[in-house]
Parts: sequence; C-alpha cells; structure tokens
Amino acid sequence: MYKVMAVNVGSSSVKFKLYEMPEEKVLSSGIVERVGHEDGIFTLKNAEGKKIINKVLPVKDHEAGVNLVINGLLDTGMIKSLDEIKGIGHRIVQGGPYFSDSHIFDEDTEKKIESLIPLAPLHNGPHLIGFHAFKKALPNVGQVAVFDTSFHQTMAPEDYLYPIKYEYYEKYQVRRYGAHGTSHRYLAHEAIHNYLHDQKDSRIITLHIGSGSSICAIRDGKCVLTSMGLTPCGGIMMGARTGDIDPSVFNYLCSVTGKSHDEIFQEFNKESGLLGVTGISNDTRDIQAAAEKGDKKAQVAIKMWSMKLAQFIAAYCVRLGHVDLIVWSAGIGENAPFYRQAVTDELSEFTGIKLDPVLNKEIALGKEGYISAKDSTIPVVVIPTDEELMIARDVVRLLKL
Repeated sequence: MYKVMAVNVGSSSVKFKLYEMPEEKVLSSGIVERVGHEDGIFTLKNAEGKKIINKVLPVKDHEAGVNLVINGLLDTGMIKSLDEIKGIGHRIVQGGPYFSDSHIFDEDTEKKIESLIPLAPLHNGPHLIGFHAFKKALPNVGQVAVFDTSFHQTMAPEDYLYPIKYEYYEKYQVRRYGAHGTSHRYLAHEAIHNYLHDQKDSRIITLHIGSGSSICAIRDGKCVLTSMGLTPCGGIMMGARTGDIDPSVFNYLCSVTGKSHDEIFQEFNKESGLLGVTGISNDTRDIQAAAEKGDKKAQVAIKMWSMKLAQFIAAYCVRLGHVDLIVWSAGIGENAPFYRQAVTDELSEFTGIKLDPVLNKEIALGKEGYISAKDSTIPVVVIPTDEELMIARDVVRLLKL
C-alpha cells in the first residue's frame, strides 16, 4: 500500500484528494480557496467526508496553499511522514496537439504546457505554479501531468478542423481540442465495462453537464467527437459561457459597444449563457426556482439550454450511426432530474429516448444507475464522474508504482 495525490490547482485555489493505492481508497480531500487573499479558506476532510479542518486565514500564494495542505495532512495524522506520498498527479486543462496521453512532468512537458498558456490563460499558468509548489515541498516525489485534452486526440481531421484557412491550423494550431477529457475517459471506461459488459464496437454518448459542459461521442472507448472547441467556450450553452455562436456577433458587439475584443471575449466566457440570458445566476437551481415563479427570461433560458443540448445529442447520434448508451454526469447531469427531463422532452419525439420518471427522480446526489424507461430506444444512465481517481490511476501507471 502507498499513497498518491490527485491535484487540481486553479487561479485562486488548490484542490486535492489523497488516495491509498492500489485499493483506490480516498483517505482525505480538501481545498484551499481564495489564494492570494487575507481571508483564504482551508478545508480538510477525512475519509468519511467529515471536515476536520475548516478555517479562514491569509493565503499569500499557491506555495502557501500547498504548504497548508501538506502540513494539514501531517498535523491531522492523515499521513505520518511525507515519505508515504509516492506520486502526485496534476490536472492540466490544455495539452494542445502534443499529448495524446498523460505524461511524467519533465522539462519538455513543462515547456509545452507553458507554450499553451494562450489557449488556457486561466488554467495552464496556475497549473504550473502548483507543479512548482509541490516540487519544492516534495522534491523527490514523481509528478504526472494529466491533460483534459488528451482523450480527444483520437478525433479525425474532419472532426477537429475548423472551416477556416488551413494555414491557421498549420501555423497556429487552431483546431478543436475539447475539454473534460479525463471525465469523459472515466465515464467511457465505467459505462463500457459495467453496462455494456465490454462489448465490441461500443458506441456511447457521455454528457459532462455542469456549469461548464461538454458532450463526447465515443466508439470503442475512443473519442470520435467532442463539443468544446479551441477553448472551453465552445459547444453547448453553459452556465456563463456562450457555447457555439455566430462569429459575426463578436465583431458586431466590438463595433457597437466600443468595448475591446478582450472585454467581449471575457463576457462570452463569464457573463453569458444562462447567466447572460436571465440576468439572475449561472446556477441552474436559481434559474429553475425563478422559472417556477413565472420569470419569463428564466423560462426562455431553460428552453434554449435544453434545445441546444438535445440538438447536440441528436447530432452525435448521427455521427456514431447508432448509440448503445447515453451517460449523464457532473453537477447538473448527476443531480438535476428536472434538467435531464427537459432535455429528453426535446429529444423524445424524434429519437424515441424516454426517461422513467421515478428512476429519474431517485438517481441523484451520488447515486448511479439507469434512468431510462423500458421502452426507450436508447438506454440512459447516470454515472457520477471521478476525474481524481483517473488522475491517481495515471500516476500509478506512469510512475510504475
């Protein structure tokens, strides 16, 4: 038995899980929030999910956040010595065209991640800061980069290229990269093994639906097509992101508002989607509550969101030829029967997909199982995603622990 850490360092946070391997048992989890602020928040949980540290304190930088995590594990007895940690895996949002698999952190890996910061400015930079902070704290422990984009590298050129000048792909690597690949990879593995019993020529659609959302068409465990594009702003309508949109809108808004291209781009990423249409929130629970009280914008936003997701699912059915299973996951996908039903209502007449109302209501809050009706043309299941476990598994595999 040995311990590995799965780490996700954001622009102002350090999130982690500590696993006992190869049993894949979660020993501890936690997060440092508001890094760089005087009122940072450090939360540490035990194996049962009970908070054993929950305090507000200054967190100067990511290095301070990493030290909080390590000292917290030692102080609470989660680990008796740093020598117990044999590997660390880092979630990396953008791997560009360079990585079709996770990779041991070395100088070349670091340089390539750094070169891709323009494609993921909110993520790749902080990821590297986190890598260096853990390297300083645990210099003798191997570290692995696990890329959100690597699972999607199996897409064919006709699926990842954009209909623009080919030289932009050749010179600047402009193409569809996708995101949430670690989640889609986990869901594909679980779905094919547990629900399709490792059948040959399996074809599934995985729905990672949260505030940020993406869809993936998967054949024999490999990505065929995914919805997010050059950046996570592409694809379906999301909590605060536009999803796919007529590019003329961007140019027009810059012209009529006098705002810079960066200001509009930030609005498309942070103030659009459900939040932009409703003016209420990017949280689907708030929007559902407003819609039930008669708010017209909320009602329209739910209809827009449901129709867009249904249209993507239908398109992915066409892309795969036939579909053996549809998988819902992530925050909304796992926990929001109302929204799962709303999407299915848009799909059912054309596709014959139907949900069982009782199962759809029951399978939530961490539960897993079928939610489709017996006469549904395609079985539908909910599988809670576990990106951290995939990261831990890759650490074990690549470091040969």
